[in-house]
Amino acid sequence: MLTHNIKEWVELIEPIVAALSDLVWGPPYPLLILLIGTHVFLSFQLGFIQFKSLPLAFKIIFSKSEHEGDISQFSALMTALASTVGTGNIVGVATAIALGGPGAIFWMWITGLLGMATKYSEGLLAVKYRQKGKTGMQGGPMYYLANGLGKRWLGCFFAIFTVFAAFGAGNMVQANATSNIFISSFSIPKETTGIVLAFLTGIVLIGGIKSIGRFASFCVPFMIVIYLATMFVVLGINFDKIPDAIGLIFSSAFSGTAAAGGFVGATLAAAIRFGVSRGLFSNESGLGSAAIAAASAKTNDPVKQALVSMTGTFIDTLVVCTMTALVILTSDAWLIMGIDEAAEITSKSVESSLGQVGAIIIAFATGLFAFSTLIGWGFYGEKALEFLFGTKAITLYRIIYTFLVFIGATIPLVLVWDFSDVMFGMMAIPNLIGLIFLIKIIKSETNRFFKKIK
Repeated sequence: MLTHNIKEWVELIEPIVAALSDLVWGPPYPLLILLIGTHVFLSFQLGFIQFKSLPLAFKIIFSKSEHEGDISQFSALMTALASTVGTGNIVGVATAIALGGPGAIFWMWITGLLGMATKYSEGLLAVKYRQKGKTGMQGGPMYYLANGLGKRWLGCFFAIFTVFAAFGAGNMVQANATSNIFISSFSIPKETTGIVLAFLTGIVLIGGIKSIGRFASFCVPFMIVIYLATMFVVLGINFDKIPDAIGLIFSSAFSGTAAAGGFVGATLAAAIRFGVSRGLFSNESGLGSAAIAAASAKTNDPVKQALVSMTGTFIDTLVVCTMTALVILTSDAWLIMGIDEAAEITSKSVESSLGQVGAIIIAFATGLFAFSTLIGWGFYGEKALEFLFGTKAITLYRIIYTFLVFIGATIPLVLVWDFSDVMFGMMAIPNLIGLIFLIKIIKSETNRFFKKIK
C-alpha cells in the first residue's frame, strides 16, 4: 500500500521535476557555461596545477600527520571518494551514454581534467576557513562563503541545497540503482533491498565522521580495486574493440551520434549537457561537497589537503569512469537497451563477456559503491544542516535520511536523476561564485606553499 501511494505521488511531480532539470541544465545552458568557465578560469589562474603537481599530490596522500583535524588526509580522501565513486561511475556513465551518446564521455573527461583545479581550490578554502565545532571540524563551501567571502546568506543557500542533494543524489539515487540491479540479478524485491540498505546506513551514520572515516578507509580502496580488476578482465577479452570505442567517443563528441539498433541517437548539445552534468554527478568538482570532507583532515597546510583533494577527481573520472565507458562501448548492450534500463547497461555489458559471474560482480560492486556514497553524503548533509541549525537537528536528519533510503529504492529512476540534477545545479552556483571571487586567496596560499618547498 505504501509503495503504491508513493508511485502515485511520483507520477504527479515527475513532469515538474523534469521541467526544472531542463531549466537548470538546458538551453541557453547558463550552468554548463558557469561550470566549464570556472574550471578553465581556475586552471589558467593556477598554472594548470593539476598536471604539474599530480605526482606530489599522490605522495602527500600517504604521509602521516599529527596536526589538528578529525581524520587522516588519506581517510578524508577516502570519505570524499566514498561519495564520488558510486553509482555515478556505474549507472551515471551508462545514463550519460544512453542520453548523450558516446561523445558524452569526452565531455566527462574535459570536466574531470579541468575540474581537478576546481577540486583543488575547494579543498584549499575548506581547510583555510574551517573551524572547531561540537562534533569536530566544520568546513566546506558554506564556511568559506560565510567567513572568506563574507556572504553568509550565500553559504546558507549552498547548505540548504546540500541537504536536499544529500536526500536525492547522495541517497535515493544510490538506493534506486542498487535495488534495480539486485532485482534484475537476484530477483530480490526492491523493498527488501531498501530495508537492508537503510538499516546499515543508520548504523554507520550514528558513529559520526570517525566511524565514517574508518569505514571509507577500509571499504573504498577494496571496492575500487575489485571493480577495476573486473573491468581490466573484460577489456582484455574485448581488446580488439577498444580502438573503435575510443574513436567513437572522439567522433561523437563534436558531431553527435546517429541512431543505431535500439539507441535513439543524440545531438552534440545532448552529448555536452549529459557529459558535463554526469561528470559533475560523478566527480563533484565544482559542487563543493568533497570540501566538507577535506575540512576534517589532519593537516597544518591548506595546500597539502587541496592537492590530496584533486586526486579524487583524477581517480574517479579519468580512471574509474573511463574503464566503465570502454566496457560499455565494447559491448552491444548500450545499442539495445533504453534509458529506462540504464541501471543495467553496465551489468549487461560485463555479463556479455564474463557471463553470470560478471553480472553478480557488478551487482555487488553497485551495492558497495552505493552504500559508501550513502555514508559519504549522509555526512555532507549533516554538516550542512549543522551550519544552518546547529547540532540539535542532527538526530532528526539521520532518521529522515535513513527512511529516504527505503523510499529511493522503490521509486522510478528518471525522477530521482532529474531531482538530483536540479539539486546539484543549485549547489554548484553559489560554490562556483565563491571560488571565482576568492581566487586571490587561492593563488596567495598556493604561491606561499610552493615557495616554501623549493
